[in-house]
Amino acid sequence: MAAMAALQSSMTSLSLSSNSFFGQRLSFPSLSTFTVKPIDKPCLIVVKLKQWEKKECKPNSLPILHKMHVKLGDTVKVIAGHDKGKIGEITKLFKHNSTVIVKDINLKTKHVKSRGEDEPGQIIKIEAPIHSSNVMLYSKEKEVASRVGHKVLDDGTRVRYLIKTGEIIDSAENWKKLKESLGKEKTEVATAA
Repeated sequence: MAAMAALQSSMTSLSLSSNSFFGQRLSFPSLSTFTVKPIDKPCLIVVKLKQWEKKECKPNSLPILHKMHVKLGDTVKVIAGHDKGKIGEITKLFKHNSTVIVKDINLKTKHVKSRGEDEPGQIIKIEAPIHSSNVMLYSKEKEVASRVGHKVLDDGTRVRYLIKTGEIIDSAENWKKLKESLGKEKTEVATAA
C-alpha cells in the first residue's frame, strides 16, 4: 500500500496544463475491490495451419473430431455442389473438418512436375474432399437417398438404417465385404510397388 501511495503522490506532482489529461489527478482503485475468478474451462488451443484454415484442438493439442452420419464404404448420393446427383462410395474420411472423399466424384486437375529425367511431368485427376453435409446415404436396391436412423436390434446390437426404406446399413455381411475390398486394395498397392 505504501508503494501505491508513493505512486499516487508522484502522479499528482506531474502537471502539464490545467486542461490536459496528464495534469489531472489519477485515482487508483484499492486492491481489495478486485476479485480473482478461477478459470473452470481452459480455452481451446488453435493449431496454426494456414492463414485461411485453422483446426480447433483440445487442451492436449489433439484435433477435435466431429461425429459424422456416414462411414467408410457407404454408398452416398451427392445432394449439393457441382456433382449434384452423382452416386459413389466413400473411400476416405476426415473427421477433423467433416469432409469425405467419394470415389470418382469431385475430380480436380493436378499438374505434377517432373522429379527427374526418367519421370516426366503430367496432368492427373485427383478426388477432392466434399463436406459430409453435402452427401446423403443411398440405397442401391430401391434407388433412393435417405437420412440415417439408429436402432437397437433384438440381440442388443446398435445399427444404422435408412429411414425411407428401413434397410439396415451396418450388417455383418456389409462389414465383411468392406474388409475384403480394403484388403484387396492393400495387396494391389503392395504388388504394384
